Amino acid sequence: MPKNDNEKTITFSIRDEKDRELRMILSTVYEALNEKGYNPINQLVGYILSEDPTYITNYKNARSLIRRIDRDELMGALVRNYLGI
Repeated sequence: MPKNDNEKTITFSIRDEKDRELRMILSTVYEALNEKGYNPINQLVGYILSEDPTYITNYKNARSLIRRIDRDELMGALVRNYLGI
């Protein structure tokens, strides 16, 4: 007997949700850095390598946002995205 629509299992990927959150935060931080006249890529790389929040502006709450990201998770997401996996 076929299942009706109420009985179908919905899958949820924590990684997809986490990657979506990381992308949103990075985009917001990138925009804030760009609007303030910084080179966003250089500033983000400096932050990732050193974990020194002073690389990130306080403008638009960017510094607070970037500190919500676990650096290891961010590096994993960046590598996965770079490799397309």
